[in-house]
Amino acid sequence: MSTAAAPARSGAVLADLLPSTTTAARAFARDAALVLGGAALTGIAAQIAVPVPGSPVPVTGQTFAALLVGTAVGARRGFLSLALYALVGMAGVPWFAGGTSGAGGASFGYVLGMLLAATVVGALARRGGDRSVLRMAGTMVLGSAVIYAIGVPYLALSTGMSLGAAVAAGLVPFLIGDALKAALAMGALPTGWKLMGDRG
Repeated sequence: MSTAAAPARSGAVLADLLPSTTTAARAFARDAALVLGGAALTGIAAQIAVPVPGSPVPVTGQTFAALLVGTAVGARRGFLSLALYALVGMAGVPWFAGGTSGAGGASFGYVLGMLLAATVVGALARRGGDRSVLRMAGTMVLGSAVIYAIGVPYLALSTGMSLGAAVAAGLVPFLIGDALKAALAMGALPTGWKLMGDRG
């Protein structure tokens, strides 16, 4: 029995399996919509913000959204989505964590980290990093590590904390939440490939 399914392509990300376009203009329009959608999703997810006692950085949905966007749309579109998110927030649109905006806040380093992380996980997705639960786990761990590698030192510099204090305030309280976000992604992306017909 045969089923109609989108073929899996080597080097493809989930967004590449959307209906193909026949002209360069339509391909550009599709990519622009994906970039705008990725930025908007990150901005919306950032409004899910829970304060963490003793930390200037809240638990938010934006890190999960940024990693999901990068993995689903690929490195180039992921970078552009998060760059748009960062630039619009820096320009004053209140869609950073908890409705804030502007550069220079204690948590802005995490926004910069998300920009790089979306690029990294997008590149990994093109190499099959989102095709199975275990691969997706590794992709999410690496993406989260990139965010912290930029966010934690920025937190230390912007607040005058020691690096150890910044780790205690800006990394340790978030590890359980990150594990939950990773578990969601580990189910979502491989399932997305199966629904699109990938058997590879």
